[in-house]
Amino acid sequence: MTKKERILAAIRGEKPDKMPYSFWSHMPGTDLDPEAIAQKTYEFYQRYDFDFVKTMNNGMYAIEDFGCTVDYSEIVKGGVAKVVSTPVAAPEDWYKLKVCPCDQGSNARELRHLSLVLEKLGGEVPVIFTVFSPITIADKICGGRLMSFINEGHGQQVKAALEVITQTTAQLAAEAIRLGADGVFFASQMSTYDKCTTEQYLEYGKPYDLQVLAAAKDGWMNTIHCHGSNIMFQVLKDYPVQIFNWHVWETLPDLDEAFALTGKCLMGGLNRTDITNRNFGAVQNQIYRCFKQMGGRHQILTPGCVIRYPLDDEMLRFIGETRTEVEAVFDCL
Repeated sequence: MTKKERILAAIRGEKPDKMPYSFWSHMPGTDLDPEAIAQKTYEFYQRYDFDFVKTMNNGMYAIEDFGCTVDYSEIVKGGVAKVVSTPVAAPEDWYKLKVCPCDQGSNARELRHLSLVLEKLGGEVPVIFTVFSPITIADKICGGRLMSFINEGHGQQVKAALEVITQTTAQLAAEAIRLGADGVFFASQMSTYDKCTTEQYLEYGKPYDLQVLAAAKDGWMNTIHCHGSNIMFQVLKDYPVQIFNWHVWETLPDLDEAFALTGKCLMGGLNRTDITNRNFGAVQNQIYRCFKQMGGRHQILTPGCVIRYPLDDEMLRFIGETRTEVEAVFDCL
């Protein structure tokens, strides 16, 4: 099978020749340079022979054009990017946000990054482009204070900004598909009970999510990434995507439970912390449990989220080798 055929088989619930797999990590020091990150992405793919490539855009690219300043220096140490300055200090500031065009600023930079990755890969492997949910972007813009604005009664101001953010993100997603991406990796970082209530997400999250996903409807590998613990599974499980990704083994639901309730192809199965901490036995056990629960169908083996620095070549190679070994055992049963 080709890599595309392998993933399509997983999406359709057919048995691929082997379970498709991939993983991804931040690329600090290069991720603001389209040429540099495209080359590094290509080299990363060649080294580990993934079945698909997820663009590893920096986690704050979507807020730069709205006027935020970001410090990325901690990523290389295993930390996260931080917002240094934001255009939103008071409720009325939400009204000042304007739609950002795709041919300027950070959006243009990331689309250039995508185009170069697609050119280097030459159609050899599917590529999905990372976009963030509008409510996630809004929370990043204000330095993580979005729910405070809403809880203090400034919901109308927030909704005005969400319309602007959604239009920007929908245009970006549509352009990524037009350029040749096979789908979007729709990162939803606010759809957790640890951040807001179901009612709040249904009002400030889901309607805007669906607009972005509608703009990416021509993608065949659209994936929702449900970030964090305590995810709003009941809200997200019926989203119009082909693939459902979350932090499997770190938070519920279990793999077989998620498939039973979504009917979708599942992406996950590896605990990223165990990868970083070189817990070889734990990673082997997770791969075994994947095959035990799913039988090698309806699944793409990946971490639940980005693997943080420092990266360990021995562990990353171990993932691919163990997938092959465990799959061979189950094929003989």
